Amino acid sequence: MLQSDRAEATEVAAVIETQCPFCSVQCKMTVTEGGNGIPGQRRAEYKVEGVPNAASEGRVCVKGMHAHQHAVHSQRLTNPFIRSNGELVPCSWDEAFAVASQHLQGISEQHGPDANAVYGGGSLTNETAYLLGKFARVALGTRHIDYNGRFCMSAAASAGSKTFGIDRGLTFRLADIPLARCIVLAGTNIAECQPTLLPYFNRAKENGARIIVIDPRKTATAAMADMHLPIRPGTDTVLADVMLKIIMDEGFIDESFIQARTNGYDELSVYLNSLDLSQAADICGLELGQIREAALAFGEADTGMVLTARGVEQQTDGHLAVRHFLNLVLATGKIGREGCGYGAITGQGNGQGGREHGQKADQLPGYRSIENEKDRAYVASVWGVEAASLPGKGVSAYEMMELIHQGVIKSLFVMGSNPIVSNPNAGLVEEALNKLDFLMVADMFMSETAQLADLVLPVTSYMENEGTLTNLEGRVLLREAGRQAPGEARHDWMILCSIADMLGKGHYFRFNEPEEVFNELRLASKGGIADYYGITYDRLRREKGVYWPCPSPEEAGAGLLFQQSFAHPDGKAVFSIMEGTPWKGVTEEYSLILTNGRVLSHYLTGVQTRRSPSLLARELENFVEIHPITAQRYRIRDGEWVEVQSEHGYFTVRARIKDQIREDTLFVPMHWGGVQNVNHATRPELDPFCKMPGFKTSAVRIRPLHQKVYRENDSYTER
Repeated sequence: MLQSDRAEATEVAAVIETQCPFCSVQCKMTVTEGGNGIPGQRRAEYKVEGVPNAASEGRVCVKGMHAHQHAVHSQRLTNPFIRSNGELVPCSWDEAFAVASQHLQGISEQHGPDANAVYGGGSLTNETAYLLGKFARVALGTRHIDYNGRFCMSAAASAGSKTFGIDRGLTFRLADIPLARCIVLAGTNIAECQPTLLPYFNRAKENGARIIVIDPRKTATAAMADMHLPIRPGTDTVLADVMLKIIMDEGFIDESFIQARTNGYDELSVYLNSLDLSQAADICGLELGQIREAALAFGEADTGMVLTARGVEQQTDGHLAVRHFLNLVLATGKIGREGCGYGAITGQGNGQGGREHGQKADQLPGYRSIENEKDRAYVASVWGVEAASLPGKGVSAYEMMELIHQGVIKSLFVMGSNPIVSNPNAGLVEEALNKLDFLMVADMFMSETAQLADLVLPVTSYMENEGTLTNLEGRVLLREAGRQAPGEARHDWMILCSIADMLGKGHYFRFNEPEEVFNELRLASKGGIADYYGITYDRLRREKGVYWPCPSPEEAGAGLLFQQSFAHPDGKAVFSIMEGTPWKGVTEEYSLILTNGRVLSHYLTGVQTRRSPSLLARELENFVEIHPITAQRYRIRDGEWVEVQSEHGYFTVRARIKDQIREDTLFVPMHWGGVQNVNHATRPELDPFCKMPGFKTSAVRIRPLHQKVYRENDSYTER
């Protein structure tokens, strides 16, 4: 090789400043793209380094270190695909947009605008999430829009709104965590799901904090805790009540705080006084002494925090479960000061911002309500439309699938999500999507949902698409774009503008760059609960992140909330005095509890992480975690294929025998589709307050797959 060739082969091609596309910490990093090999046939090499910022402090986890592998994967979609003679074949963008507008307009004219539906995602930028809501309501005129964040944050969001008057993931700053003297982590496995946050909790321990983990499994997070309460899934509301009753009886409530800053405590105390502690502890599957120790640790501490995640929230009483944990925070006065507060550990990269600006069924930008006339009038004025033209409230994500199944919704536009895998009762969802007159999917890969589509549109990745995202602490961050889009892939916000133009609504979508979209978002959010008006791209570049609410460019934004008052009109927080409706539990036929969750190396339905060879190698296939005693009872060997079945469906995975899970509980990750999709067995019931499905509590049975010869009419024939 000539010297010049060798120099060209090792030359650095680009240094891309970006941030991780995965969890809600939103770690900043650089991706250095270089070359190695023969010029013209060069194999790129990548180096990933964390960049210090206020959230992740320069840390990057294994997912972030290898995220670029999916962005440069050979399976990236680089041109649109249209279904022809039953097959998806490449087509031009002009043809794709013409087909999209023809079907969307035709369905609207024949069946009404609400026959079209839009399904978004919690990983979209704020700009795209905002534009998607505007697209649904202005370009399509449909009430039917929701997103996959319904399955992530809806319980915590509705609970925070009812209790505090505002929904933000953390009511405190990440930097406040080491100041807490007791931290309750309920249903959250930070060590695997948000590992770059773990040092904050380690610092708290070094400062003398006691950490209490509530989880049916002894996770990596539970292993670092001082106390682990292996709760029976579905009983978190009861546990929170028992802890608060003990705190009350031992005199650790903050009476002055309750009197000055809350409503509803007297009614709550009457309810709690009727509680039989021993009986309630039995319901939770815990020893009363365990609960007492945890309750006293939290009650006695001068400062303390409660953090919840999907383990508590993804239940059919998830809203009330979170509210009852918030009762603990309020009754002890542990909020509105350093080292105190409540936090909902957001799962998706923009799970916070994605639910603030209009892709929820009942929401307009700035966390405004679509049913509030003043909110409708204000947003309509920003958009230049009549308020009366805006559709009303739609239905939740899974309820849209039911309406599709019933034939009410005829077309679905999916952007940044994979509903055939992520929804509960996946069998019904697949049947529903196959009934659609028109399914359009915008994605980077041919996901399980895209494979069913009539039209597939290629979108850009996190290294190519500029925009803002809001992390779990309410800090808005700007993600720069540093890489050219592959092939004909286009930014998702540009696709929305183009389709709107084809529908004759292009004059409402005249945007040339994401900053222009953000500036309209700022104005649309002005005066709302989630006020972004004071945040600009220039500020984000200078300050490396700004908290909302931020009403003006001169203000710093609020990091620590509720120091003086809460967001209700009277300035007071509200205790929950409603008794939860516990899950009905297992039956004789389905005697085990199925719960689901995440693993360190994968994200959501795995569409991206399974395209990363380094991440896929860590977990090639799905599994069920089962206790050794339970495995022995069902004659299951470690590593063999098993079938898990509920009354709604079944899936097959490998058994992984571990003694760090309750004997009555099975755990299965959520990252795989097809026959390994845990949601084939997930029940369809929804939380009445927030429409969260009960992902964490399904009654199931299990059997080794080698015992089954064939299935006919849902019965088994055995050897």
